[in-house]
Amino acid sequence: MTMTNVSNGTTDSEQARDTLPQRLRRRFGGMRTGGHGGLEILRSIGPGLLVTVGFIDPGNWASNMAAGSQFGYSLLWVVTLSTIMLIMLQHNAAHLGIATGQCLAEATTTHLPRPVSRLILASAYLATVATALAEVLGGAIALQMLFGLPLPVGSVLVAAASLSLLMSSSYKRVERWIIAFVSLIGISFLVELALVDVSWGEAAVSWVTPALPSGSLAIVMSVLGAVVMPHNLFLHSEVIQSQHFEARGDDVVRERLRNEFVDTLFSMGVGWAINSAMVILAATTFFARGIVVDDLAVAAQTLSPILGQAATVTFALALLLAGLSSSITAAMAAGTISAGMFGEEYDIHDRHSSVGVVACMAAAALACLLVPNAFQGLVVSQALLSLQLPITVFLQVYLTSSRRVMGRWRNSTATKVVLVAIGVTVTFIDVIGLLG
Repeated sequence: MTMTNVSNGTTDSEQARDTLPQRLRRRFGGMRTGGHGGLEILRSIGPGLLVTVGFIDPGNWASNMAAGSQFGYSLLWVVTLSTIMLIMLQHNAAHLGIATGQCLAEATTTHLPRPVSRLILASAYLATVATALAEVLGGAIALQMLFGLPLPVGSVLVAAASLSLLMSSSYKRVERWIIAFVSLIGISFLVELALVDVSWGEAAVSWVTPALPSGSLAIVMSVLGAVVMPHNLFLHSEVIQSQHFEARGDDVVRERLRNEFVDTLFSMGVGWAINSAMVILAATTFFARGIVVDDLAVAAQTLSPILGQAATVTFALALLLAGLSSSITAAMAAGTISAGMFGEEYDIHDRHSSVGVVACMAAAALACLLVPNAFQGLVVSQALLSLQLPITVFLQVYLTSSRRVMGRWRNSTATKVVLVAIGVTVTFIDVIGLLG
């Protein structure tokens, strides 16, 4: 694909002169900067997995359970389409960070007129608050399931805990345990597919065949927003650019672009499988019996075949840890955006970053107090993300396609066309969702 041309820094004419073995070595061969082939690629896997945590956050759980319980397998295509979009967009966001040494927020401030950049970043910040709302609310629901705490109390506790972990940087010491436990639940969803009566033929068709059952538009927008989350694009570019590969020479940039694509492809593939499993389990557990899920406590029953009576407690613990870990990444994204407004990198000890983090979590906790229905609050928050998504997508296309911003590493024509098509598709889904 022409995107690879950008990643390896060669022109189409140069590639045309290459033999097939030369092309294969350039694409998959050993690294020229001290790496060790596949081992070096494995070492590069990581930033994409941070994004994948968002695939099993409370907002995703609610959207997927609503999709499967209300419409069976028919909305699986949204998971597939969203994941394909996410692979392209996340790689492109990382592409910006690797090639320029600036994250998406910094580049927006640097290269757009101030009124325009502030308006765009403000919309992205509000979308991040909506994300944090879902994470905090999901954690509060988990505390209610475990200890019977009222949602307002739980929301404040989750927001305070996440903020404390982030401001003290102590979250780094527990991050691997959180990801490991939440990943275990994700694996449980996958394993349970072998224990339920899945119509794989119908699922296979639904994965690749768009369908819009009556009343499904709001859920389509929610699933889309739950997978392709604007704040993750900002966060991914920040995590990547903080290593400043652009200062190490073209060979390092070229190598990192190739490895990052493998990281993104692997991580998003894992997310696609877990999201799909959630929808399928809700379809087989609830849709087949005419039960509509409108409460995550009810959704815990999807784990009962594999965990028995411990399903509710395990589900609640996983939901709590998912809420904590994903609220931390949402707050980090908020800090990235607020720092980017001043042309700065994210640094929790700098006031532009820390104020953005604190304000996001405070706003999310306050919003949780005003949500009348927790489950619907999760679903609606994800739909709101899809409304901001076209702004971030077209912003990203503009920046990564600009010679002034990217130099020789700018998007190829084919990549630009694909990204614009993604932006148009998301916009179309939003428009019909609003009109419907």
